[in-house]
Amino acid sequence: METIVNIPRDKYIDKIRPYIGKNIVKVLTGQRRVGKSYILKYIEKIIRDSETDANIIYINLEDFAFAHIDNAETLNKEISKNLSDEKRNYIFIDEVQEVADFEKVLRSLSLNPSNDIYVTGSNSSMLSSEIGSRLAGRSMEFHVHPLSYSEFLIFHSLEDSDESLELFLQFGGMPYLRNLPLYSTWFEYLAAVSDAIIYRDIVTRYSVRNNDSIYWRDNQLERGRRKRRGNQTLCAKPQFR
Repeated sequence: METIVNIPRDKYIDKIRPYIGKNIVKVLTGQRRVGKSYILKYIEKIIRDSETDANIIYINLEDFAFAHIDNAETLNKEISKNLSDEKRNYIFIDEVQEVADFEKVLRSLSLNPSNDIYVTGSNSSMLSSEIGSRLAGRSMEFHVHPLSYSEFLIFHSLEDSDESLELFLQFGGMPYLRNLPLYSTWFEYLAAVSDAIIYRDIVTRYSVRNNDSIYWRDNQLERGRRKRRGNQTLCAKPQFR
């Protein structure tokens, strides 16, 4: 069973908090799997704790329950049918880039001062320059990074030590690592995330046709993974509490 670790990630929460309840689109961007969805859910919790009868509309576009949302029109219909005319509407859309022309829906929703909107996006269509032009000054961007070293220690229940620092420098701060058994699976997971970024974001966005350099990279990474798997003394397994 996966363990849900409650880390508010105050660095981001504190930046977003002043904009809660404000009629401006809050956009959480960053690479895949860095914890944007978790921060989105935490903001939802803050709102629910302060406003128990809040009208919250939460759409996760990676959830099959929302598979019928495949364009801007169906996204707008899904949200519109749940809007309230009597109270503020808190609208959360996770992985908004999955819908073509999503910015048209966000611009339309932002015309209503009662709509408080939060979205996440993780691929190259969510670059800062494009967000600014697509939403025409109606948004605030918050770029989310992997766990910092201090967050890494809390997340993995580790003390600050040379061994912990080595572990952090070796594997980085991808939050989901907490749910995987060390050792070899961490390399495989990180390789899968890397492949998604390169092949789904970079290659697709820039229509890369000559993939020789990418194939070379993959071969080098695989050689590195095999070498590390054979080196059992590279990093001792931490004792998670």
